Amino acid sequence: MQTKTLTAFLLIIIFTIINLPASAAENPIKTFVVVLDAGHGGHDHGNKGNGYKESEISLNIVLKVGAELEKLPNIKVIYTRKTDVFIELRERAAIANRADADLFVSVHCNAHSSNAFGTETFVLGLHKSQANFEVAKKENEVIYLEDNYKEKYGGFDPNAPESLIGMVLMQEEYLDQSILLASLVQNNIVNNLKQNDRSVKQAGFWVLHNTYIPSVLIETGFLTNKNEGAYLNSAKGQTDMAREISSAIKTYINSLSVANNNIKDPEVKELEVEKAIQTTKVDNYEGVVFKVQLAATSRKLDPKPSNFKGLKDVARVKEDGLFKYYYAETSDYNKIQVMKTFVQQKGFPSAYIVAFKNGKKVNVPEVLKSKAN
Repeated sequence: MQTKTLTAFLLIIIFTIINLPASAAENPIKTFVVVLDAGHGGHDHGNKGNGYKESEISLNIVLKVGAELEKLPNIKVIYTRKTDVFIELRERAAIANRADADLFVSVHCNAHSSNAFGTETFVLGLHKSQANFEVAKKENEVIYLEDNYKEKYGGFDPNAPESLIGMVLMQEEYLDQSILLASLVQNNIVNNLKQNDRSVKQAGFWVLHNTYIPSVLIETGFLTNKNEGAYLNSAKGQTDMAREISSAIKTYINSLSVANNNIKDPEVKELEVEKAIQTTKVDNYEGVVFKVQLAATSRKLDPKPSNFKGLKDVARVKEDGLFKYYYAETSDYNKIQVMKTFVQQKGFPSAYIVAFKNGKKVNVPEVLKSKAN
């Protein structure tokens, strides 16, 4: 098992080098384009829990986030809307694609018939629970407010889970980066604002589906909760949320850019990345240990860094007559995906995730399925 310090150090390295956009590598002074999307707008007020308007609150938060990001060099901010106007879902994604953007962040407020409260951040994926589907369904139903929605959305039905399957495939290659940003956002809001942690989740949001870049959707809190609704409707609550979201975005951008120095933000230091990663709680599976399998061979290699492209703490285990070499140990499935990406870029393209329970190897899809509600 890696020590806490070593784990933090490795994760800092991961954040600084993995998934560096090819365009940034080719042009080290390329402007990093962030598209900020305030949910709803115009005749679509979103949810109106306790009499508050989601469309107004999300816009206020987004404008504050943008104001912070615009202070930084080499970052361009594009808004899907800056006023109380209605923007079609597909147009929100199109704005990002036309701008050749690097990041898409959509801000919303939640609602529920219960007294639910807390923050949750979504990336595109097949919902693991009915609750996740209901959140996505609610946000997707805005298409019914658009003219000729059946023709525009090719028969997509927000009420049908099967409509989401095709959506997910288009965003798969950006999932790791989306999870990284979602984790930073969730961590900041939960730890710094003491919000209830409803975790990073996957669900089928149309607004994320057509963006061909890392994308997240933030449900900042529940307007239907008396205390949380009042907080989100207040200037302080909106400023707090904007501060933590913009800080997460800056950390994310810096983590991709440190390696080639095209964006420098003195406020974001390596220690901030270390703190964010150490405290992030994303997708934990109790009693399960995930590892990255690097290789399986009949050769007994010394698991020292020089034999594994500089990787430290590689473990060697003899299984079924072969020596198998594993890297990293964590119960956090999202974190192990990051570690897998890291080792693939280090020169192990065929590396894959394995899972163990009570010391015995178990099927990863079955582990993931077991957590579904």
